[in-house]
Amino acid sequence: MNYFVQRLAFSILSLFVLVVITFLLSHVVPGDSAIVAAGPNAGAEKIAAVRQQMGLDKSLLTQFGLYAGKLLSGDLGTSWFTHQPILDDLKRELPPSLELVVVAMTINLLVSLPLGLLTARYNGTRFDDIVRVIAMAGAGLPIFWTAILLQQSFAAEWRIFPVAGRLGFDNRNFDGATGFYLMDSLFAGRPDIFADAVMHLILPAFALSLLFTAVGVRITRTAMISEFRKDYVLLARAKGAGEVRIMARHVFPNGATPSLTVFGMQFGWMLGATVLVEEIFGRPGIGRYAVKAVTQSDIHAVVAVVLVVGLVFLAANLVVDILLYALSPHKRSGS
Repeated sequence: MNYFVQRLAFSILSLFVLVVITFLLSHVVPGDSAIVAAGPNAGAEKIAAVRQQMGLDKSLLTQFGLYAGKLLSGDLGTSWFTHQPILDDLKRELPPSLELVVVAMTINLLVSLPLGLLTARYNGTRFDDIVRVIAMAGAGLPIFWTAILLQQSFAAEWRIFPVAGRLGFDNRNFDGATGFYLMDSLFAGRPDIFADAVMHLILPAFALSLLFTAVGVRITRTAMISEFRKDYVLLARAKGAGEVRIMARHVFPNGATPSLTVFGMQFGWMLGATVLVEEIFGRPGIGRYAVKAVTQSDIHAVVAVVLVVGLVFLAANLVVDILLYALSPHKRSGS
């Protein structure tokens, strides 16, 4: 129980620091927020009224209190570009990005963990050398270049997958309740929509996951190699335990800490990197929304995106901490 209390307290402290950073972010960007919000043709009187409405005429501490209070009530402000509540914009733009990241992270985990474990088991063999070379090459490929290459080959030339979008033209009017098309299509009993959404997800998800998978394989391999050299593995082999049992019951739970820690951070990094894939594949999402907000000097929207990405990052790491607790017998026993 003490472990959960400590991790929860750390997450709350990190959340407070994140709120402070996002608040200060809106004050360090160049330009006058009141002038941008009022519009290019606004007079001095209107600018002063907007500044008062936004609370910019108050002290910094008072402004932070107002900002924190709005966040607690779910008010992220109004976008200067869309003229809609930013929370409504994020409810529309976040599900496509999260869906993409979840699929990409699933690919990452399904490849990185078993492949890293196998290369550690067969360390020094030709199989290990081949995987390491491929992983090093994959880690050096920029996400945008991988996305363009996949789009041009598998979509434009070979026509195996769709070129862009979330759904095909025939299904363009589908509107799910949550915005997560994979889940919404299953709940609606529409396997055709589900298959269409999957086909539109494969290339973007693979492009997003490749670099992170290459890094994950190398980190998992390094962590597992050290575990295979420990005495308890030699003892298990001496007792006649099979290699599969040794890897699944002993090596992986004890050596998973570095890998899972990195995977938790990668989830947040992926969400920040979706803009590259979303722009190339013409997908809606929080990445494209952030780019539009930056180009329109929509400071409130930019701050909201940073806050949401930070929250996802903290939540992912909290989940990883719980998984590490479940896998670690030392933490469970309190030693």
